[in-house]
Amino acid sequence: MFDKVSRLSEVLSACCHSRSAHFLDIQKGLFTRPVKIGLRATGWPQSELAILNAARIAVKSEEEIRALVAQLEHSRKNSLGGVQ
Repeated sequence: MFDKVSRLSEVLSACCHSRSAHFLDIQKGLFTRPVKIGLRATGWPQSELAILNAARIAVKSEEEIRALVAQLEHSRKNSLGGVQ
């Protein structure tokens, strides 16, 4: 099953962040990096967005969120079972 990909505007709306705050969170390891969906297009899997929002609602610490982000990005690499 494939995950729907949200573009930046949807992510910013769902997270109630400004563009600069969102990219600062990515830099700090508090949000996953975008995935390429075209030559000049990126987005974020909606499942990751839901997981990260749930962690923030549950008042997880920054360290817990960083660990979650690392886990999500690691699972992206393994989700295709070695297909590249």
